[in-house]
Amino acid sequence: MCPDVVSLGEILVEIMRKDLDVPHTVPGVYLGPYPSGAPAIFIDAVANLGASSGFIGVVGGDEFGELLLDRLRKDGVDVRHIRVAKGYTTGTAFVMYYSSGARKFIFHLRHSAAGQLSLQDADVEYIADSKILHVMGSSLAVSESSQKACYKAGEIARDTDVTITFDPNLRPELLDVETIRRICEPSLKVSRVILPSRDEATMLTGTGDPVEAGKKLIKMGPEIAVIKMGAKGAVAVTSQEILFEPSFEVSEVDPTGAGDVYDAAFVQGLLKGWPLRKMMEFASAAGALKVTKFGPMSGPSSIGEVEEFIRKTAKRSFPLETF
Repeated sequence: MCPDVVSLGEILVEIMRKDLDVPHTVPGVYLGPYPSGAPAIFIDAVANLGASSGFIGVVGGDEFGELLLDRLRKDGVDVRHIRVAKGYTTGTAFVMYYSSGARKFIFHLRHSAAGQLSLQDADVEYIADSKILHVMGSSLAVSESSQKACYKAGEIARDTDVTITFDPNLRPELLDVETIRRICEPSLKVSRVILPSRDEATMLTGTGDPVEAGKKLIKMGPEIAVIKMGAKGAVAVTSQEILFEPSFEVSEVDPTGAGDVYDAAFVQGLLKGWPLRKMMEFASAAGALKVTKFGPMSGPSSIGEVEEFIRKTAKRSFPLETF
């Protein structure tokens, strides 16, 4: 039996600076390893929110790979299509945080197991029998073979009427912005939903206005563009409507993975056929819950946890017109 939601791409461990504002050039304490990788965080969150999910990726034959497989398996993700590549180490990312909330990464991906995702890994039946395929822009940038695998997965999904959701997840640490814009275009064209951050939407469209960026994005192929603006909320643009959803009032602990969890919650709403407004509120709450927890995959554990959070937590009051 194939899962309802499939994603593919980089799966890695993340090792984090313990203290703020300590550059990677300075000896100091790191914490980890923590299971990570944007598409892997996404699919783990999908499973925790109750949908059947599966992942296509590559890990090394080492303890980091075992950690990743064990975590996804424990949370209910189908790992049959995660390949163990002999002779390669599992992908890693070292990250330090600034007081401003910005982050600085050092990735070991292209020449690791994560970079060995290939056309052969994009199993036709597995993708065609799913309901939703989620693609990340970072997976297009990891390596040429990973990019080809993502393109193939998108073609399979398009040809079999599987809904494609796309998060550009641009990583300037991996490739320059112009190159990422170019390689995102094929995935953007076949997607039903695009879920960029505000900065990503600006880079893809050339406009800083989130509504105008959304309008330009839906002209490129998607039916729905959801621009994520962090603490300032999110705006969704379709050919019929523009919706603004404010964020929830929380104290941030760790922002890593919040956008991926937002995507997972939004996909949950797509599966359930919820109205767009409900999908946005649910996704906003799930993303807010994530930032209150430490660790890339430490998101909400159930739909019930998100629903209770919505009932109990106040929203911020930024009007869209101020952006």
